[in-house]
This record gives sequence, structure tokens and C-alpha cells, in this order.
Amino acid sequence: MKIWLNGGLQDIDTARVSVLDHGLTVGDGIFETVKTAEGRPFALTRHLDRLARSARGLGLPEPDLDEVRAACAAVIDANPMPLGRLRITYTGGLSPLGSDRGDQGQTLVVALGEANRRPDTTAVITVPWTRNERGALTGLKTTSYAENVVALARAHEQGASEALFANTVGQLCEGTGSNVFVVLDGEIHTPPVASGCLAGITRALAVDWTGARETDLPLDVLDRADEVFLTSTLRDVQAVHRVDGRELPGAPGPVTAKAMRIFGERAADDLDP
Repeated sequence: MKIWLNGGLQDIDTARVSVLDHGLTVGDGIFETVKTAEGRPFALTRHLDRLARSARGLGLPEPDLDEVRAACAAVIDANPMPLGRLRITYTGGLSPLGSDRGDQGQTLVVALGEANRRPDTTAVITVPWTRNERGALTGLKTTSYAENVVALARAHEQGASEALFANTVGQLCEGTGSNVFVVLDGEIHTPPVASGCLAGITRALAVDWTGARETDLPLDVLDRADEVFLTSTLRDVQAVHRVDGRELPGAPGPVTAKAMRIFGERAADDLDP
């Protein structure tokens, strides 16, 4: 397995990042996950644009997107696989212990791992912790992911693949690595970015392609929604058949099934929409 580290391909077994890298010591970094299918990345331009936005939001120098694109191509070519998870990680680099950044430059890692096609339906839970819609990292895809690790572990303990958060004012927000949509009276709704959720790449495409509405939604909308589905890079559009103890029989429902079909057709027609 080959990865890209700071300027070139390296063997994954011998590639090394300093133990004083700011991404390791304080989580000072950003990342993107890109789906690859048969050696071709999906929506790479959108992912790179968001990588740059996250860098600006975190106060990191913007990465050289031409270099990142070349790194992605090199890693994909070096590691052929039918379906992959391409991970781009960009950190504050070698820094002193503590929150101050160093001046040794940033760290760029691009790696690719095999992925499996997701099931058509899944179970989710809600968790008691909240997203802070007014936080310094809100809307940024950073490597400070421990909160998601804890919530996802709770989901797995309860036989679910995802955990859903409310924000600090009790509105439905997002999952640990997904955006959430609900169907009410035949209409698709999803929380707005102002709720504190990440502006997901798949979320934006699903909104554009299905006509979904961005709506402030209370968390308990999950108790009465006719259908629920998730979107993310590797889920695409995935129906939810259980929320906590509530079963949604027949999932995917007709609206979700149509959204799944539309997304699959549109994504196949344009790999970089």
C-alpha cells in the first residue's frame, strides 16, 4: 500500500509523521473523505473546495490544491481497488507542545483504503450530547473528531450504524459523519447549515437533485417523520429503518427510494458535479 506524505509516495509501513505534529497533539488539522470507484474519485473538486474553506476557517495556510489533486491521482493509481475511501489529511505540522503552531510547515497525507457498498437501510440512534452551532469549529471538517468517536461507539452498542445530534437549542442537526433528511407529508426536509451541521458534499447534491427544503426541525421530528434517510460520501443516500426504538417499516419508503435512484443516476452521469 502506498500513501502520499509531504511531497511523494511512500510505503505505508515505513511512512512517518512526527509525534509532535499538531494534528496528533491537539487535533489541529482538517480532512476530506472522497469516494473512489474503479480508480475514479467522485466530486473531487467540491471536496477540495471544502478543504480550502476548512483551512481558512481554522487559520491554516491554504493547501496547494494542485498538489493535493496530483497526490490523490498518484495514490489512486498506486492502489487499484473497486471501491475506496480516499482520505486527505492536512495538519498544522511540527509544532511545540501546546496550542501554539510551529513554523515548520504543514503536513499533507493522502491515503486510500478499501470500502464496501453500504446496505440500503440502516438503524440510527439519538445521543444526549449536542452540536454547538456557534463554536469556533462549526461547519469545518476538522480532525478534532473524538466527540464523534464517542457517539458512534454508543450507536454500535445499540446495534446502529450512526448517531444523530441535536444542537444547543434542541434542533435536529447531523450525524457523526452524515447529514440527515426527513420526509413529512411527501416533502423532503434537512436541517440548514445554520443549525451547526457540516455542509456535506452529498447533502448539497441531494438537495439540488431532489428539491429538498432546508428547514429548522426539532429533534422530535424523528418521532413522526414518514421517512428518514442519511447522506454521506460513502453512504450516498441511505434509508433509515429504525430510529432509537421506533421502527420505520417498509424502508426505504417511496420518497427515499426515488431520492436513492435519482442520486445514483445523476452521480453516474457526472463524476465531478
